[in-house]
Amino acid sequence: MSKEHVTLGVQRESLLNNPLLQKSELGRPLRRCFTLPHDGFTYGKANEGKDSGAADALVWRSAPPAQLLYLKAKKAPRDFIGLNKAAVQAGLTTAQEHFQYRATHDMRRKDSGNEKTSLKVKRIPPTMVFGIPTKPSTPVYNLLGHKYQDVWLEERRKAEEATRARQEQKRHVDKTIYETRTSRLRKFQPPVDSAPLWHMPKFEKVPAYLSTFRSDKAKDAAFKHHATDSTSRQGAFGHGIYEPAKS
Repeated sequence: MSKEHVTLGVQRESLLNNPLLQKSELGRPLRRCFTLPHDGFTYGKANEGKDSGAADALVWRSAPPAQLLYLKAKKAPRDFIGLNKAAVQAGLTTAQEHFQYRATHDMRRKDSGNEKTSLKVKRIPPTMVFGIPTKPSTPVYNLLGHKYQDVWLEERRKAEEATRARQEQKRHVDKTIYETRTSRLRKFQPPVDSAPLWHMPKFEKVPAYLSTFRSDKAKDAAFKHHATDSTSRQGAFGHGIYEPAKS
């Protein structure tokens, strides 16, 4: 640049590109020797899967977000059940033949109603209130007046009256309904003899006999001793312990 074109008070092009000579403008970012986007440009990363919020409220779009376009253009998953059915109908039975059939044929699943609703963005109603509802405060009047005690006593009184009424009803039923011979015969179950114990066939006709005394004289002496000794013992047959002396 020649000297005749230099004017005092005007910045040259070299001064504008020198970051050491630049000063920050009020309310504007400091320039770093590279061009910035226009004033209406929005910085940051777009929210994925959302089309509502503060960022979208401040930005007016004439076209839908790119994320929604991507979701609409996404292909449906492959229908392996349909491919297996078509391969069997074509006469293919082995695993290798099925693998080759899947490599050369393609079949997509049809979207159901549930899959379409899952892609929709769920919006929170504007009247929704977050948090836990406040618990009602305990009335001081009921505490000072012992209202809770009165309510508990009233419940206990009603429960006792109901129990007493049931007992009275049972007692009344027992007095009015009595057993007759017909009702007793209707409920009577004849006793059934239990099955006899097993015996060997050769001992069925032999009567049972057991003698533990050496001789008849020893037997008579034992019974005589028991008769004289049973008077001082307890029990119906005099086999118990000795009774203490009675005055």
